[in-house]
Parts: sequence; structure tokens; C-alpha cells
Amino acid sequence: MDIKTLDHLCNLSKLNYSEEEQKKTIAQMSDIIELMDTIKDFDISYDDTKDKNEIAYDDLRKDEAKPSFDTEKLQQNTQPRDNCYVVPKMME
Repeated sequence: MDIKTLDHLCNLSKLNYSEEEQKKTIAQMSDIIELMDTIKDFDISYDDTKDKNEIAYDDLRKDEAKPSFDTEKLQQNTQPRDNCYVVPKMME
């Protein structure tokens, strides 16, 4: 990580670091990034024969539509518009 990247992140997060804190943070962030880059070394390909989870498609349930709740009952305490839920705005 370089000073330019840290300055950009500080600007986004509204942080102010002294020069000493910047050097310490750059070193720490570089260590974290280096550690996270080691994830690339792991083989994450999935082999479904290794976990002995042998489920045949015939054993799975059928995907069938079932009756749901009545829309009017679900929306009785809301302010529905165009058959959708409208919730109050929480943040600007």
C-alpha cells in the first residue's frame, strides 16, 4: 500500500492521521493485504465425490408452487403501492 491509496481511504472515511500514524497504518495494511493474497494459494475447486454427499436427483423433492399468504392480509399494515411493499425512508 502506498501513501496515495491511504490518503484516498482516509478521505473516504474522514480520518486524519499524523505522519507517524500513516507510516504505521501503511505497514499494517500492507501486512493484511499480503496475508489476504495467500488465499490465492489454496485450491478451492469443489469435488463432490470427496464429501460423500451422494444425493441423487430422484431423491430431491419436486419444485412445486404452493399457495401463499393473501397479499391483502400481508399488506394491511403497510402502504402498498402497485402490489409492492412501501417502507418509510430511514436514511438520507
